[in-house]
Amino acid sequence: MKGRTMTQDDATLSAASVGSLPLDQIICGDNCEVMRQMPSESIDLVVTSPPYDDLRTYGGHSWDFYGVAWNLKRLLKPGGVIVWVVNDETKDGDETGTSFRQALHFKDVGLRLHDTMIWDKGGFTAVGSTSVRYGPSTEYMFVASKGKPAVFNPIRDRHNIHAGATRKAGRLVRLPSGEMLRKTHEVKPAADVGIRFNVWKVANPGVAGQAHPATFPESLARDHILSWSNPGDVVLDPFSGSGTTAKMARETGRRFIGIEVNPEYVEISRKRLAQQALPMDVA
Repeated sequence: MKGRTMTQDDATLSAASVGSLPLDQIICGDNCEVMRQMPSESIDLVVTSPPYDDLRTYGGHSWDFYGVAWNLKRLLKPGGVIVWVVNDETKDGDETGTSFRQALHFKDVGLRLHDTMIWDKGGFTAVGSTSVRYGPSTEYMFVASKGKPAVFNPIRDRHNIHAGATRKAGRLVRLPSGEMLRKTHEVKPAADVGIRFNVWKVANPGVAGQAHPATFPESLARDHILSWSNPGDVVLDPFSGSGTTAKMARETGRRFIGIEVNPEYVEISRKRLAQQALPMDVA
């Protein structure tokens, strides 16, 4: 941020981490400044929920979306993935559309929009009139990738209503005469559970009793980390907040880097991580 005084965290980062990764740390500083000091193609996965529009206050700090997008594209390894969880404010009956502009900008800088996922919070979660619209209960989870995702570990927890049933599959075959013939064959019985769809229903933890105004559900961060990375991979959250992504990365055997400009939230996340035992499979 312009005019900001360098903190002890900044000095430590500048002295020790230029050209290398500050692994397993929560860094207090402007995310663009911090990311500029990190080596290109060094991050496997980004899982983050940036401040969007004016729906929350974050200590009066501003941020540069275009700078963040450029840095994330540079830092991603080939096949790396960004999970970008955002929403839009409704002003005078009109949604801002900021989230869509951000998703399309990731395409403009050369990333793929691999999937548009939905976080279903399971209930009405925004303040506003429902006299002219249906109550909002979702957020977008844009999945951008640098080329084809290098990792996809699909979560299988969807109950299959056809479990155990044997069904027929078919394909069209062209005969020498030119006639088309459909050949069918039986396939093995359907499994009890199938791969989860791209709408994830995860209860919103809310803000009551929370020190951070937009707490990220741990299971949401964990499931994205499990889906798009492998143990030992490096997971970055440039809007680390209370450190949920970092906590779930460590819990699942990944390395983490968190960047947060608000010193109060940095302290919260560091305390959370200090209370968490290190998994046995983390080097």
